Amino acid sequence: MDTTPDAGVRPILVTGAAGRIGAVGRSVVEGLSRRGLPVRAMVRRDDERARALRATGAEVVVGDLTRASEVADALAGCGRMYFGMAVSAQYLEAAVTTAVVARAYGRLDVVVNMSQLTVSEMDVTSTSESDQQRQQWLAEQVLDWSGLPVVQVRPTVFMENPLFQAGFSSIATDSTIRLPFGEARTSPVAAHDVAAVVEEILADPTPHIGRVYELTGPRSQGVAAMAAEVSGALGRPVSYTDVPLQEWLDDDLGLLGLPDHVFQHISTMARLHAQNRYDRESDGVAQVIGRPPAGVADFVRAKPELFTR
Repeated sequence: MDTTPDAGVRPILVTGAAGRIGAVGRSVVEGLSRRGLPVRAMVRRDDERARALRATGAEVVVGDLTRASEVADALAGCGRMYFGMAVSAQYLEAAVTTAVVARAYGRLDVVVNMSQLTVSEMDVTSTSESDQQRQQWLAEQVLDWSGLPVVQVRPTVFMENPLFQAGFSSIATDSTIRLPFGEARTSPVAAHDVAAVVEEILADPTPHIGRVYELTGPRSQGVAAMAAEVSGALGRPVSYTDVPLQEWLDDDLGLLGLPDHVFQHISTMARLHAQNRYDRESDGVAQVIGRPPAGVADFVRAKPELFTR
């Protein structure tokens, strides 16, 4: 592969590049750098994660997505942009600020927005979703109105999400998956597949402008079937324990010490799972990168240390 930077390509701005859960932004930076494309990674603070991004060859800028002047400085000279941000009470302010700055800048070939699949079931009067989901629905509306060349990427719940972090944590200790889903089905997606989709769109945006990509795992299934996949991957029996929602929130999710906004979001996701709102299956990953997404068994085989004592 020719990794010589293309002098004709302006830098690609990747926001949320130092994010922790799933590390989609970091993976996008690494992937684009491997392709020889110029990357500018925007981070909130200059720490060890920023230093790791610099080691990939990316330019790193420090800034706050809610401050227009700092977004403008980060965007200056760029030709493409990925907007991604951790779950935050300031998410909508950051998204609107970014959209306004990008529209005024007027030189972007594409804005890839990291949304989430739940918004496809929402409308202006929806009330059952989390504050974060509502903010992401509103952010999509703003970007669609902006006139920017937008691509909406809507992944379902990540396998790396605290929802599954809590649910899978008991596999190592007592070979059970503890989740409050009942008989409901779900199709979690691996963060590396989502990152691969974003990377491909940023590398070659023209075919994707104006598209919405819904990203799920390879199949929608109940947690008992998921436990069977985990059993096969680990070579030992793993079962599903269906836990009452409030008990799970208190005794399992509560142990993670999440901020209030994040806790409200994850607890809402758990409730919506129990209502079978996550019974979704799409071919969005394959549409963009030409291969099927990884499944739960693939995730377990890739990270066996998470599931053994």
